[in-house]
Amino acid sequence: MPPAKAVARAFPARETVEGAGVRLHRAFGYDHLPLFDPFLMLDDFRAEDPADYLAGFPWHPHRGIETVNYMLDGRVEHRDSLGHSGSVEAGGVQWMTAGSGIIHQEMPKPVDGRMGGFQLWVNLPRSHKMIDPRYQEVPGNEIPIISPQRGVRIRVISGTIGEVTGPVQDIVGFPEFLDVTLGPDVPFSHEVRAEHTAAAYVIGGSGNFDLRQDRELPNLTMVLFGQEGRWVHIIAGNRGARFLYFSGKPLKDPVAWRGPIVMNTKEEIREAFEEYRKGTFLRKR
Repeated sequence: MPPAKAVARAFPARETVEGAGVRLHRAFGYDHLPLFDPFLMLDDFRAEDPADYLAGFPWHPHRGIETVNYMLDGRVEHRDSLGHSGSVEAGGVQWMTAGSGIIHQEMPKPVDGRMGGFQLWVNLPRSHKMIDPRYQEVPGNEIPIISPQRGVRIRVISGTIGEVTGPVQDIVGFPEFLDVTLGPDVPFSHEVRAEHTAAAYVIGGSGNFDLRQDRELPNLTMVLFGQEGRWVHIIAGNRGARFLYFSGKPLKDPVAWRGPIVMNTKEEIREAFEEYRKGTFLRKR
């Protein structure tokens, strides 16, 4: 077995409130800078009570980042300042590059009484902070599913496994984003690109993410792998495991972060909010 990465940090997601009153779990965020570089934040908005999410995320700006919505159940309806409108359905993903600036709203809706998904924030490098905004939207039936071995099921959202490449492409930094399901007691190994940050978030069952330790990590646990080694080795618990896996090359840029805007300096943050107040936030194209 190739040398495995150790688990550098593992901790439970914490409850918080965002948007207009959406109750969710934050897997990691501002308090963990720069551990997950180039990733900034991961929110888990799975919920059974509509009162926890129907208030949604009304109109708000973004600049300097990419936001990734990945849905398991229900849908998120969205509208934006570029004239786009639509919804991300169960199994689908929306990868939004905010770049120089976009204003949008995201409103979670139940389907058959169910709603749940995740939002990942990916930082943009200094050289790409002010690129033109854009969306990539992929329905669930266009995300490839592979089974490289018995008991392993992987939805490849971005990145490449073997000869299969995910549909979200042309992303700065070439991050990987996988949804991995393992059967009971099934092992899983995956090679991490050199120098990339690698992390996993448990969304079902449990698993051992560091074979040097006899510890299973349950649902709602965030895992950060160490830099040493090139492989992650995971063994599912006796009820199986499901987790989101993502990796990306660290930017090592200074981070200035206030609310929905992430830049490199406090002056750039001040300027962005001043433009938003004056109505000059959106760049002409």
